Amino acid sequence: MNDFGINEMLEMQKALQEKYKDKWKPLSPDRGKDQLLWMIGEMGEVIDIIKKHGGDAACQNKEIRDCLIEELADVLMYYNDVLLCYGISAEELKRSYISKFEKNMKRW
Repeated sequence: MNDFGINEMLEMQKALQEKYKDKWKPLSPDRGKDQLLWMIGEMGEVIDIIKKHGGDAACQNKEIRDCLIEELADVLMYYNDVLLCYGISAEELKRSYISKFEKNMKRW
C-alpha cells in the first residue's frame, strides 16, 4: 500500500458524509465541537486497549493490535471530520505542522 495522506482521508470522509447526509447532521463549525467530543471518546477506547492489555501486547498480539488499529482509524475519521468542519485543508495543516516541527526542533 502506498502512502495514505490527509487529502485521501478527507475525500473518503466527504464521501461518507455524503452517503449519510439524510441521517447525520451536516459538517459545520458548530458541529466541530461534537466531532471533537466523539474523537476524544475514541481516544479513550485506544487508551483502554493499552491499559487492559499493555503496550507489548498491542505490538505483538495480532487480535489486540487489530483492535488498536481499528480504534485509531476511528480517531482519524473524527479528526478528518473536524478538519472538514472548520474547512482546514491538507495544505494548511502541512504548513502549520512544519512550522510547529521547526519550533520544537529548536526548543531544547
